[in-house]
Amino acid sequence: MTATHDLGTSSLATSDLFRSVFRRHASGVAVITAQGTRPVGFTATSLASVAAEPPLLSFGVGSGSSSWPVLSEAEHVGVHILGEHQRELAATFARSGADRFGPATDWRSGPEGVPVLDGVLAWLVCRVVARIPAGDHRVVIGEVTTGTAAGAGRPLLYHQGRFNALRD
Repeated sequence: MTATHDLGTSSLATSDLFRSVFRRHASGVAVITAQGTRPVGFTATSLASVAAEPPLLSFGVGSGSSSWPVLSEAEHVGVHILGEHQRELAATFARSGADRFGPATDWRSGPEGVPVLDGVLAWLVCRVVARIPAGDHRVVIGEVTTGTAAGAGRPLLYHQGRFNALRD
């Protein structure tokens, strides 16, 4: 006996289909920072744990982004987990042409000279160990060297093209 399932209509794999599917996937929101001749940063929803020993993480960055020239050479990066109270900060770091490190952003120079954002749920400084070409992006692998998970609050999520709070 063969079971049949109605999976709806299917589409060939296209960029539009890919984006539509991932709009339905909720993800945590992080800001990645690095220091070059000036600090750079961007909002990332692609942050992933890779390994616990050694502690490795990954994130994607567009190779055409304004942050990529600094990230392509940075030895260390900052990874910041945003709280639900930081929607505006996430939007600032996602907006092209925004003054990301202007007066509205509370930050300081942290370990290895990496810009560290204040008020986040957690932050890490990572040594970049790999940059892997992946389409119009690069996947960056970082080994955690220091950080803290001392921030309080609930995580900020990205879903359906918007920053959202976690609901019980």
